[in-house]
Amino acid sequence: MKKLFTLASLLVLASLVLAACGTPATEAPVAPAPSTGGMPDLGGREIRIAVENAYNPFNFIDEATGTGVGYDYDLFAEACKRLNCKPTFVQTSWDTIVAVMGGTGQAEFDIAADGITITAERAEKVDFSTPYIKLAQQLLVQANETRFTSPDELKALGEFKVGAQPGTTNYDLAVELFGEENIVAFDQYGLIVQALINGDIDATVMDNVAGEGYIGANPDKLKLVGDELTSEELGFVFPKGSDLLEPINLVLAEMKADGTLDTIYAKWFLTE
Repeated sequence: MKKLFTLASLLVLASLVLAACGTPATEAPVAPAPSTGGMPDLGGREIRIAVENAYNPFNFIDEATGTGVGYDYDLFAEACKRLNCKPTFVQTSWDTIVAVMGGTGQAEFDIAADGITITAERAEKVDFSTPYIKLAQQLLVQANETRFTSPDELKALGEFKVGAQPGTTNYDLAVELFGEENIVAFDQYGLIVQALINGDIDATVMDNVAGEGYIGANPDKLKLVGDELTSEELGFVFPKGSDLLEPINLVLAEMKADGTLDTIYAKWFLTE
């Protein structure tokens, strides 16, 4: 999966565009009519968007209001204003999204938005948008950690634990770097971060985009250390054959061109 910042490590891609959803059709989908503003008009159509509500700052529950907020919410709210559609966010487990990406689950959503890494294997089963964020994976640790700054230094400790979420590219990299015997599996990234803060694990491999978000939400408790471990791109996920592909791609390109995407990005990812 899954996940930039002041930051030389953080790039919002200049060509930000999404792929779309729906079930495969036996006939070619009918293209939406253009709106007066130049964007396709989806006629008030409901768009079901799958989120975990547990991956800050992409999507999470605001404790003060009990409602879902984050980058994904703001992006699709604006996109649907321009396309004349209604975004309905569906809280979904990561396991459900993984099953759809693996071809073993039935999609009950039009779009999956959860900081999902584009991979060739996943793209065989689903459609991806064009990349909308470029990121790297790094080690996230406690703010006062001084024992290590790299995977090799962490492994040299002998006894250590690294938290990771199964089904993510973060988990795969953690196993590759540290061995499965040193990995503690968690269902959600919020739980991983809390375990790290509590000292139950020593580190987690995390997309630096999401890492910056968790650092912003937990001042003086967390930090990213060491070199970037990978370079990856994120995309939105859609079941194959979606008729939403073209209109979503068009609106995201427009939002990029007029600076709206940069504004939304800055709100959720740029931390001091």
